Amino acid sequence: MLKKLFITLLASFALMSAAFAVVDLNTANQAQLESLTGIGPAKAKDIIDFRTKNGPFKSAEDVMKVPGIKEGTYAKIKGEISVGGKVAAPAAPVKTDKMPKASAPMKTEKPAKASAPAKK
Repeated sequence: MLKKLFITLLASFALMSAAFAVVDLNTANQAQLESLTGIGPAKAKDIIDFRTKNGPFKSAEDVMKVPGIKEGTYAKIKGEISVGGKVAAPAAPVKTDKMPKASAPMKTEKPAKASAPAKK
């Protein structure tokens, strides 16, 4: 019983580490490509077909040449893919010319003065 539990635990750790592995677009099989965020069986097959027809990918960004894979999909998978061991570079931070405006301090109302009791 203990041995079975140990093997199950070991297998779980192996699967978890595989889930965080970077997938090489030039060597990945169908199942490995399907493990990428947003890539299902059809897109995985399209990647393999494109690679077979056009040769290996030169950069991770070249995956956007595959029909059906655009900037949005690439943005989701760029941290999960590589080409020949080179992982796609993280996106550069967006630079803006405008600084966010500080909000004006809230005005507080003065407490109302207590009125004198009405004279009868």
